[in-house]
This record gives sequence, structure tokens and C-alpha cells, in this order.
Amino acid sequence: MQPRLNISLQNARNGTPRQRVLAGRRGRGVLCALCIAVSGFLTSCKMSTQQPEKQDLSKLTDDFVYGSMALSPVSATSAGYHEHAGVKLDQKLDDYSAQGINDQQQFYSGFHDRLAAIKQDQLSNEDRADYQILQNQTELALLELREIQSYRHNPTVYVELVGNALFNPFVLEYAPLESRYRDIIARLSAVPALMDQAKANLVDAPEVWNRVAQEENDGNIGLIDQALRAKVPSALQADYDRAATAALASLRAFNSYLKTDLSKKTSDWRLGKEKYDKKFAYTLVTGKQPDQVLAEAEAALKNIRDEMAKLAAPRPVKEALDKIAQDHATPAAYMDQAGKDLEEATNYVRDKHLVTLPSRGNLKVIPTPEFMRGIYSVAGFNPAPALEPQLGAFYWVTPIPANWPKERIDSKLREYNRFGLMEITIHEAMPGHYVQFEVADNLQPQSRRLLRNIFGNGPYVEGWATYAQQLMSDEGFLNNSVELRLTLYKQLLRAIANAILDIRFQTMGLTEKEAMDLMVRDTFQEKEEATAKIQRAQLSSCQLPTYFVGWRGWLDTREDYKKRKGAAFNLQQFHDAALKESAVPMPVLGALLP
Repeated sequence: MQPRLNISLQNARNGTPRQRVLAGRRGRGVLCALCIAVSGFLTSCKMSTQQPEKQDLSKLTDDFVYGSMALSPVSATSAGYHEHAGVKLDQKLDDYSAQGINDQQQFYSGFHDRLAAIKQDQLSNEDRADYQILQNQTELALLELREIQSYRHNPTVYVELVGNALFNPFVLEYAPLESRYRDIIARLSAVPALMDQAKANLVDAPEVWNRVAQEENDGNIGLIDQALRAKVPSALQADYDRAATAALASLRAFNSYLKTDLSKKTSDWRLGKEKYDKKFAYTLVTGKQPDQVLAEAEAALKNIRDEMAKLAAPRPVKEALDKIAQDHATPAAYMDQAGKDLEEATNYVRDKHLVTLPSRGNLKVIPTPEFMRGIYSVAGFNPAPALEPQLGAFYWVTPIPANWPKERIDSKLREYNRFGLMEITIHEAMPGHYVQFEVADNLQPQSRRLLRNIFGNGPYVEGWATYAQQLMSDEGFLNNSVELRLTLYKQLLRAIANAILDIRFQTMGLTEKEAMDLMVRDTFQEKEEATAKIQRAQLSSCQLPTYFVGWRGWLDTREDYKKRKGAAFNLQQFHDAALKESAVPMPVLGALLP
């Protein structure tokens, strides 16, 4: 899920903001220009420690949002922010040099001091919600920079940065094709320097991070050598070939470095309890410790299993699910089925008035980019740029590779059968992530829209999408289908297991065998799905619990709102009001509703 680097990978991978923590510039002239621009933010941060900050968060929010995007050009493109202080961000890559990392530390340290000067009790409810986002994302960034330091251990950081840097200008039509290809060529020219920074920074890597980086980097090579090359305007062919040749050589050399050098320096992918507890607090913002969430998840797992047993009776649950799994698409029809499911779900949401649908028809169903398939092994959602939502959003569906053995193909098709694929479509698109982000893209003022979209609360985002799955069954979708309800319960078990896996993997030494038993035996997942989830759990931290925590948070918020409204409660009005707030921390959402 990203990342607003996409429910970006940064959201899906590390539970960090959708904007990358580390950022950048490239080239001597650009370095000077951005240093001047950023120094203004850093200076204002330092000055604020000498005089009280006004209790108006708008200037602080502007500085944080636009300053952080200036330091992260790749994320800026995905948000629709193209130029800062005269610098064309679409032509730059994020900077992982020692100076770039130091600039990041100064930037977030300055905001830490500015936030400390704010008196929260003098803020409005809306400003207080923004303050929480600013505070938690600042602390999360500093934790990453000072203690976790993914840039020193995780090669996928660099590989995925390259992929997003090139893919977004390719698919987002923010300018004519020739202009966007000039941006792509400029970024291609910067790839060799980024790969040099990566090799200078990386001191070790877990085997799984190294392996996935190589696989995703092969996707980058294919993107440059095939998809991008095929669409180059003729006037730019020579420039593209020149830049691509150097970029491809550096990416291939990086894969060789990963295989022959970094592979000898392995490390553990687990955060450990101390770092995990800190990241958990800043990411989920629940006010609960991981062990509290773990206890709630394990109790919820038993409750959902009991409900499944009642629904499946007199057959055993496994037998009922196995029968459902037989109704699935073929590998060739898999993508088309997702499109048909989207249309069916959209019509139902509109006809039942479950939520006011956005007016922009800007959603496309496309194959997941190859460089993102390490984390998005099934599907994902890439929201439209917050500043340019008309450019389009993408529901990614990961194709089933033709070279997989039959057993593996069959396992995935059973897991994502007719009803399983529908649940994914509900979650990722309708009325899940797509609707949530489209409504959020109308939020004003603009700085608040960007803050809550780019740095918004993960449990709000993933919780809404999971809540939307339950909503559709509760409201009778597919003629009150028992099969859909059982599949929903199975997916809720998966959301619950996600939280258990993450907490136990990262802090309690859970083994892969124990994880497989939990998923296959206790939550009825197919072996292929469980295997992919283990890899995802090893690639990420503090993102997997967002589904369970957020789902419960949305249900609790609705129940509180319903009690407050009494006979005047209206389901569509609740959804509309809650979505208009965008991704605030779940504990404060209720106080913002009318």
C-alpha cells in the first residue's frame, strides 16, 4: 500500500509516510538552487526557537508540506508538485549523499523544535488533528534517520526510488509527452550517481531485502529498455539512448554488487522491540501498546472463526471455503475479471447510496508495474496526484506469471476466486481506497489536503478499505451472498493475522513455520498467499497492523456517531462527513464530525 508515494511503497513497505523520509537534489546547479530554497525552511525552523510560534498552523503546515516535497522530488511528482523555487522537481532524484541526509536531519529537527513551541490547547479541533500528523511524522522521520536508517540496510529503497521516478512521468499526463520524456531523460541521467550513493551507504542487508531488490531492479531494467524506449518521441531518441545506456549499465552493475558483494554482509530484518514500539506509536497513533493490539487481535481471530463456523454449518469451514475457491477466473481472464468486478461494485454503491461517489471518472485498471511486484504480489492502489487528481488513479492487479508451475498458479487462483477477487476490488477501489482518496483530493485549504493525503494516518486509510468490505456485505451486495460473507470473514481473518504476524515477527521471534501455521491453519489462507505474506512481513514493519486497527477504529467511530445522532443517523451522511476529513488519526476523527 504507499507511500503519497502511492499508497506508496513507503506506506506499504515501512509504515512511513507516503512521502520518502530521505530526499534530494541532483547536479551542481540544482544543488545550489535547492539548498537556497531549503535553507529558507531550515532558517525559519531555527528562528522559531527564539520567538513564540503563533497558534496558526497554516504557515507551519505549508513549510512542512512544500519543504519536504522540495527535498523529495520523486514524491513531489506523485503529488502533482512540479516546481519549487524555480527548480523543476520532475527532473530530479532524491539525494542520498551525506549532505542530503544531513539536510533531512536538520529539516525535521527544526520542525521538532517549532512544534514544541505550539500550545495545543489553543488550537481548533481541525488544527489539532493537523498538529498530530505533523508531530508524528516528524518523530517518525527522525526515528528513521537516527536509528532505523533504512538507507544503510535496505537496497529496495534505491531500486523502488528509480522505478517510481521513471514510471510516474510515464503514466501521469501532467505535460505533453515530449516534455515528460525530457523529465525522464534528466532522471535517467541521474541514476548512475544514485547507484553510487547506494553502494556508498549500504553496509549490510537481510537476504530477503537483497533478493527482492534484485528482482525489482530487473523490473526497472525492463521498464527502461522496453516500455519507456518504445514510446520515446523521435526528436529525443538520441538523448534517450545516451541516458538509458548509462542508467542501464549502472543498474546492472548494482545488481552485480548486490549478488557478489552485499550478499556477504547479511543482517536481521527485524526491528526489535525498542525501535518497533516507537515506530508503532508514531505510525498507528492508537494510544495503545503493541501488546494491547496483539491481545485484541488474537481475541478477534477467535470471534471471527466462531462466526464463520455458524455461517458454514453444517459443513466445516474449510470445506465451505474449498467449494468457493473452485469458482475462479483463468490466468488469461484474471485482469478482465477485476475490471468487471469494479463496474459491478460501482453500480451497487451508487444505487444503494452508500457514499457520494466522486465526479471524476479517472480510475484505470492496469497491471502492477514490475518494479513494485515484490510488495504488491496481488494488487494495489496508486492514488491520483493530490494537486492534479484529473491525471488519474490506478488500480493495480498483479498478473499471474505464465512460467509459474501449475500448482502455484492454481493456489493463487483458488485464493483469488470469484469472491476473493471481488473483495480485493472493493478494498482497493470501490468503495475503498479510490473513493477515499478522491474525496480527500477536494479538501481545502490546499496545504491541509496535502498534509493529510501525503502524511495521513495509515489506520484511517487501510481501515476504511477494510471497513468498506464489511459494509458491502452488510448492505446486501451480490444478493446477500453467503459466499461473499464467508470470503469477507476470511479476509478479516487475514487482516487480524497481519497484526499478529507483524508484532510477533518484529518483537517476539516468530518463526516462518509458526507464521505459516497461523495463516494456513488458523486463517484458511492458501500456501501461495501465505508465502507471499511472509515475504511482505519481512519487507515491512508497522504497516500490516493498520488494517485491523483501522477497521476496528472505523466501526467504533460509526457506533459513537450513531449514538450521538440517534434517530437522525444516516449512513451515507456519516461516510461523506468522515471521508471529507481525509486521513486524520482515528482517535480524533469523531470530534471532527458534525
